[in-house]
Amino acid sequence: MKKVLLSVAAVPFLLGGLSIDVQAEDGFNILSDVKFSGEIRPRYEYVDIKNNGADAGNAFTTRTSLGVNANLFEINALSTYLEVTSVNNFGYDNYNSTANSKTQYDTIVDPQQARVTQAYVDYSIKKTLIRAGRQDVNLDNQRFIGTVNWRQMKQTYDAVAVVDNSVENLSLLGAYVYGYQTVKDLPTTDTASVLLHASYKVKEELTVTAYDYMLASISDTYGIALTGKIDADKVKLDYRAEFAKQSDPTLEYQVKNVKADAQYYNLDLGANISGILAGVNYESLGKAEGSATKGFYTPLATLHAFNGWADVFLASTNASGLTDANVRLGYTAKGFGKILGVYHKFDAQTGTNKDLGSELDAIYSNAIPGVNNLSGLVKYASYSKGDAGNDKSVAWLMLDYKFATK
Repeated sequence: MKKVLLSVAAVPFLLGGLSIDVQAEDGFNILSDVKFSGEIRPRYEYVDIKNNGADAGNAFTTRTSLGVNANLFEINALSTYLEVTSVNNFGYDNYNSTANSKTQYDTIVDPQQARVTQAYVDYSIKKTLIRAGRQDVNLDNQRFIGTVNWRQMKQTYDAVAVVDNSVENLSLLGAYVYGYQTVKDLPTTDTASVLLHASYKVKEELTVTAYDYMLASISDTYGIALTGKIDADKVKLDYRAEFAKQSDPTLEYQVKNVKADAQYYNLDLGANISGILAGVNYESLGKAEGSATKGFYTPLATLHAFNGWADVFLASTNASGLTDANVRLGYTAKGFGKILGVYHKFDAQTGTNKDLGSELDAIYSNAIPGVNNLSGLVKYASYSKGDAGNDKSVAWLMLDYKFATK
C-alpha cells in the first residue's frame, strides 16, 4: 500500500478566525497573541544522469508547513514558536528519495516525511535575543551554515543561541549546537558544536564579517568577509571578498583525531544597471594539505546555492580541490519578475583529471498575478562532464504560497 502522510494543509482552514488563549487556573494567559503562518509549496522535479545505469527520476512533491507564534505567560520579553512540516509525494515516487529503496531511478532528495522543524523559546532583553530549541540558522550567504531551504524538508538545528545588537552597526552571534536534522529522513545527528559570528557595518559600502565555526569532529573554519553595496546613479554594484581557513577540529565528539587543513577564497562582483543583472564570481575550495582524500568541506551549508544547481559536487570533499569560475546575466523588473542565466567552469587544483566540466543554469521567477503571496518559478540546470563523470540535466516547476494571520 502506498503511504501518504497526513498533510497540515487543512489546519489553517480549521483554525481560521479562531482566537486562542490558554489560561492557567489563576487567570493569567499561558499563551496569548497567537498568530499563525504557513506555506504550501508544490513542485515537480526531473533529474536525468546520463549513462549511470538508472532511469530518470520524476518527483511531484508538496511541502506543507504551519507555524504558531505566541507570547508566554503575558511576559512581553518571552515568546515561543512551533512549526511542523510535512513532505508528501502522494504515492508518485518514481525517483530515488534516499529513503524509498528505488535505486533504479536517479536521486531526488525529497523523501516523504513529517517532523517538527522548529520549536523554540525566545527571551529578549533590549537588543539582545536568547533563543533555545530547534530553530533555523542561516549565516551570511549560507556557504557554511544554512537551512538548505531549496529542498522540500529543510535542515534545522537544536541549539542555544545569543544574538546581540546593543552596539550600533555591530551584530554578534554565539550558538551552541547540540543536534541537527538534515533534509533526509534520518534521526537527529548529535553534536557538540560552537558557532561564533560577528558583523560590523562600517558604512553602506563596507561591512566586515568574521566567524569561527567549530564543528565537532569535522573541522574548525574561521574566516573574514568584506561585503558592500555601491549606488552610482543608474548602476548599483555589490561585492564580496572572502577568505577562510579550515583546520583540525578542536571539539571532538564521538569521532576522534579528524584531520582537516585547507583554504577557501570567494570573490564576487555583481551589477544592476536599470534592471539588467550581470556578475562574475570565482570560488576556490582548496585541497587539504597532507591528505589524499579530503579538501575544504562545508557539510552544513545550503550547498544547492553553490557550484551549480545540478548539485554535482554536493557529496564531494574536494580531494583534488575545486575551483568554480562563473558569470551570470539576467534581467529584473516590477511585474516582469526575474530571469537569470549562469555559466560555470569547474576545475580541479591537483591531479590528472583537472577538467571537472561545465554547467549552464537558468531560472525565471515571478509573483502570480491576482493571488497575494503566490509565486512561481521555472528552473533548469545542465551539467557537462569533463575528464570524468556523467552529464546531468535537472528541471523544476514550482509554486509557493505563503500565508500569515495578523
